[in-house]
Amino acid sequence: MSDTLDVVLRLLAVFVVFLVLPLVIGQTEHKVMAHMQGRLGPMYAGGFHGWAQLVADGVKFAQKEDVVPAGADRRVFQLAPAVALLPYLLVLVAIPVGPANAVGQIVDAGIFFVLAVMGVGVLGSLMAGWASANKFSLLGGLRTAAQLMAYELPMLLAAASVAMAAGTVSLPGIVDAFHWWWVPWQIVGAVVFFVAGLAELQRPPFDMPVADSEIIFGAYTEYTGLRFALFLLSEYAGIVVLCGLTTVLFLGGWHGPFGADGLGWVWTLLKTAVLAFVVIWLRVTYPRLREDQLQKLAWTVLIPLALAQIALTGVVKVVTQ
Repeated sequence: MSDTLDVVLRLLAVFVVFLVLPLVIGQTEHKVMAHMQGRLGPMYAGGFHGWAQLVADGVKFAQKEDVVPAGADRRVFQLAPAVALLPYLLVLVAIPVGPANAVGQIVDAGIFFVLAVMGVGVLGSLMAGWASANKFSLLGGLRTAAQLMAYELPMLLAAASVAMAAGTVSLPGIVDAFHWWWVPWQIVGAVVFFVAGLAELQRPPFDMPVADSEIIFGAYTEYTGLRFALFLLSEYAGIVVLCGLTTVLFLGGWHGPFGADGLGWVWTLLKTAVLAFVVIWLRVTYPRLREDQLQKLAWTVLIPLALAQIALTGVVKVVTQ
């Protein structure tokens, strides 16, 4: 009975994090972009510092009419937002946030599990694009699939490098094996992993599949109301997952400076928050890449860097053993 209660409490905690943190990042994005770009609107909703902007957005989405195109495949069209969102909930279950088994569920092959499940999210975009009966949506879905194929490989190679260094593919095992001297020679792998993750999430400057100036809003053009809000929520949930994984794999997870591991989950959340700010900052700072530039970056820059990182990791492992 106690084991069942423990599982239920862990899953409940993961579900609460899944519901809260993406909304916090969404609200933070409003504020950070408002400051960086001099936007006035997000700073006024509700009075003090625009505290009600997130509430206003939720009410707006809830009030919008739920429209399904006449020529759409209705069942697939309605199912696509859930397919895009749920993989990130499953991944959060396996990400450790602190020592002493502070994780929803320990998965022995944690790296393989999280990367495989994250790859399922592209099916939501493909389903949305195909089922919408809209050529712009279909083109956006196909671009999403092509982008995922290009950036999945460098992301996997970068994760493999840190798994080699730790000697395990378990996420808690990688954090336990972490040493601060890893950071300088794993930094290239961390950058490759983070950039590839941004591209998989279609975050600027890698948002060609949803570029309003080219194909309106890609696979999501025909979506309105709460279904459209679910696609946006999946993007912010993806940011939480990407920043959390980068923290666990490359930044020591719950390990703090000067051996201050007692705070545990606080360090994990703090590192994740800093990386989430970087994601927002990149959206404000850099212009969108063209489709050919996006593919060229993956195949001619990130993949060679990831392979070089694996080679370096092999050399360091041999030398230090």
